[in-house]
Amino acid sequence: MKAFETVWRAKAGKIEEILTKSLPQAVQKPYLLHESMRYSTLGGGKRLRALLVMGACKAVAGDVGRTYGLAAALEMIHAYSLVHDDLPCMDDDDLRRGKPANHKVYGEAVAVLAGDALLTEAFAELAKMPEKYGVPPPIALRVIAEVASSCGSRGMVGGQVVDILSQGERPDLAVLEYIHAHKTGALISAALRGGAIVGEGKEEQIKAITAYARNFGLAFQITDDILDEMGDPDLLGKKVGSDRRLEKQTYPRLFGLERSKKMAKTYVNQCLQALEGFSEDAWLLRELALFLLRRDY
Repeated sequence: MKAFETVWRAKAGKIEEILTKSLPQAVQKPYLLHESMRYSTLGGGKRLRALLVMGACKAVAGDVGRTYGLAAALEMIHAYSLVHDDLPCMDDDDLRRGKPANHKVYGEAVAVLAGDALLTEAFAELAKMPEKYGVPPPIALRVIAEVASSCGSRGMVGGQVVDILSQGERPDLAVLEYIHAHKTGALISAALRGGAIVGEGKEEQIKAITAYARNFGLAFQITDDILDEMGDPDLLGKKVGSDRRLEKQTYPRLFGLERSKKMAKTYVNQCLQALEGFSEDAWLLRELALFLLRRDY
């Protein structure tokens, strides 16, 4: 456990360092926009998607140093999605990671534009993968296409739309699975598949990593739903109960808490099964899957 936490802290620190340097400085015009971008991206968060990128690359015996651009870009995209998610027209949350949501500090207009700019900045970082991190251009192009697909109408944004439109409706498993596979799972899949692609994994390895990603995304979202019901607001850095307030499609709402916990455990076991053909190099991915069953934030 200690080794896992030490590795997590070290890798999160590395990504924080890259993000600090890559994002526009707040002393550059437009000052307020750049300050807003840095406010929501730096100094907080689990850096889980970045860790999944590095873990997948390591699992296929790739050069983890080549993944830093992808890892940083995905953290920018994740930050943008949270900024928009918190807006009054979306989930209307006042807190994020224990501090006021971006729109509470900078106003709704700047928050929208900061999210837009973070998404654009992420693709700028991806485009620099060959020159900054030594990723061969054909591989970089493949990864960029992977990330773009995960973010758009057939990925994260599409999932968010269905999430909004289904609020208040009768719980429906097909709708629930669509939301979670797209709103959360698509970016997680891009992180894992992208890491394996940068690591130049074999196609059968990428296929196994894809199966891991699908199950990891579902387990992550179920535990997220559970934490919104019974988590500690101080640890989560935000209020709980918003899913219930908005009558969202969630696993606890459809199946109850106890069955949801069992389902999360099943998906974690399927994650581990997907990695059975991998060596000890997949250690980090195994530990990350097990972490989902004990996460409290």
